[in-house]
Amino acid sequence: MTVPLPSASLTAEPAAMPMRHIRADASRTPLDLLELWRYRDLWLTLALRDVKLRYRQTALGVAWVILLPLLASGIFTLVFGVVAGLKSDGSPYFLFVFAGFLGWNSFQNTLQRCSMSLVGNSTLVTRVYFPRIILPASSVLASLLDFTVGSVIFLVALAVRGEFPSLLSLALVPALLLLLQLLAMGLGLFAAALTVRYRDVQYVLPFLIQLLLYASPVAYGVSAVPERVRRFYLLNPVAPLLDALRSALTGRGELHWKAIGMSAVLSVLLIVAGTLFFLRQDRQYADVI
Repeated sequence: MTVPLPSASLTAEPAAMPMRHIRADASRTPLDLLELWRYRDLWLTLALRDVKLRYRQTALGVAWVILLPLLASGIFTLVFGVVAGLKSDGSPYFLFVFAGFLGWNSFQNTLQRCSMSLVGNSTLVTRVYFPRIILPASSVLASLLDFTVGSVIFLVALAVRGEFPSLLSLALVPALLLLLQLLAMGLGLFAAALTVRYRDVQYVLPFLIQLLLYASPVAYGVSAVPERVRRFYLLNPVAPLLDALRSALTGRGELHWKAIGMSAVLSVLLIVAGTLFFLRQDRQYADVI
């Protein structure tokens, strides 16, 4: 009796299921500029959305861009100019303070909006993929728009008085504003990443910003700071940039170039460090938020 040999199909081991390994691309750069360029339309859409939402359903609309600095300048003029009798480098004290508030509001608005950009857009973060850094970056446009509108009003007021800064002085304004924005966004990126995990940041940050307001030359100039402490006062990176920006707008005052250079270096270092820290935490945002 012949026993049939088992067929090859019965003796062969079952084929192994194919497996696909998904790993992060080790060659991927921390900040993909090409990817950001592909999402430029999203950045513009988010930036314009922030501008529209800010003044939607308000009776005065964009007029708040002018009214808030005017009201604050009036109060600070009364307290520091009339009561305290501080000097204003030869400019009318109200315009002196108003120029300071233009730079301060630009810095403050960028910092606050950056810090809340992830938490305030949690639905987008958890449901749609896009480079998360676009959210804090989109807050810069609204701050620049507010500064531009306020600066035009300020320069018109100077022209009515028969005064106008030189073109060389005005040429410094964009560079100083850029440094202020880099400084604010660098700090804002740290705050945005930390706010996702530690919500305490959103309560502590406004208090710290308020303290920084009085420690910065908004309602007074650097020249009003006593000489013996001025060196330490200028270690505040916001101080020389704000004072220089006001001097560029008014065409009056002294520029502290050494302090400005130190602030410029710190601004660049902060934006680099803030970007790297923000990107390092990127994978956790959707899970933790």
